Amino acid sequence: MAGLTAMEKKLAEYKCNTNEAIQLKLVRFPEDLEDENTTFNPEYSHQVFGDDEVAFGYKGLKILLYYIAGNLSTLFRIEYTSKVNEKFDCVEADDVESKIREIIPPGFCTNTDDFVSLLEKEVNFKPFGMLLHTYSIHNEEAGEDIIYQIYKADMTCPGFREYHERLQTFLMWFIETASFIDVDDERWNYFLVFEKYNKDGATLFATVGYMTVYNYYVYPDKTRPRVSQMLILPPFQGEGHGAQLLETIHRYYMSSPTVLDITAEDPSENYVKLRDFVLVKLCQDLLCFSPVKLMQGFSQEMVTEAQQKLKINKQHTRRVYEILRLRATNMGDAEQSRSYRLDVKRRLIGPYKRELAKMRRCLRPEEMTNQLNQIDLNLQREQLEESFQQLVSDYRRVLERLAQA
Repeated sequence: MAGLTAMEKKLAEYKCNTNEAIQLKLVRFPEDLEDENTTFNPEYSHQVFGDDEVAFGYKGLKILLYYIAGNLSTLFRIEYTSKVNEKFDCVEADDVESKIREIIPPGFCTNTDDFVSLLEKEVNFKPFGMLLHTYSIHNEEAGEDIIYQIYKADMTCPGFREYHERLQTFLMWFIETASFIDVDDERWNYFLVFEKYNKDGATLFATVGYMTVYNYYVYPDKTRPRVSQMLILPPFQGEGHGAQLLETIHRYYMSSPTVLDITAEDPSENYVKLRDFVLVKLCQDLLCFSPVKLMQGFSQEMVTEAQQKLKINKQHTRRVYEILRLRATNMGDAEQSRSYRLDVKRRLIGPYKRELAKMRRCLRPEEMTNQLNQIDLNLQREQLEESFQQLVSDYRRVLERLAQA
């Protein structure tokens, strides 16, 4: 702060971190409104408030975005202890309300009484679409099994369009490069996770998370479903819902003869880890992945069976093979360990060899020699070994999770 004028120091006090200022809730009971334990904050707010994730012009800023747990009816309110005014050399506060209104649909509440009135009608809310899967997870705190259900919905379901407009607002706070989809395109599928819970003797449903999948056309008569958006809301993260959702989607598409395989759009590192776990779980009982066949190497049989039975493409099947072969390999045995290491490294170095072949086709001999002289072989070997060790570490985590499943 050294060197700042008195006015600059004063203005700096009116900057608020929007990740801290935004307070989110999924409300089931009126008492949740005052319970700080039900509040959670965004991971990101740059898409609404800029790269600095700062709102200027307020002290003690609170941006309240409270959602009824099931149908996601919304309470939006702004609170602050102080705001800049004309005494500050014509400096204006950011229009926080307009920025939030750009992403939340109209029809929200602005006072608590109206919100609580809507909460009382929540008993009438039921999940949209077709039930695909029911599962339970034991809750240590409650001392009981909680029931969850996964549904497939589309825009023809009454009320779903409005519900989805509210649901997608969470993407802005929890996916770094989120964008809203064109819901008028009929090739979108929507998969929703709900928790069943009891309130005053009635069964109600709370929104847990969702996934959107786009059905791309593949010539001449196939489709390739591509996962576009996937979000498990923060209060439910780390409980296994993502794995349940992804496995359910694979099982849903597996029965369709027109589906070629299932992919994902710009998958995050966490999504890749989740997919590894789900696909290994699905593949481990296929005969082509028996320990004997795994030790014989990656095969076309694995590619064909995984694609035909589970809608898994060749690239993902290769990762499944490497993970399951690691489980079948005694890494304490020098020969088995060496065989596994060479097998994986051959795949890792594949892109480099292809680039080298391309250079040979495109460059004159003297240019090629010059390029090869610039390559540090020792550094290349170190990087290859580092990539291998990182992969093995990731694969072991998948196998550890699989052993606990």
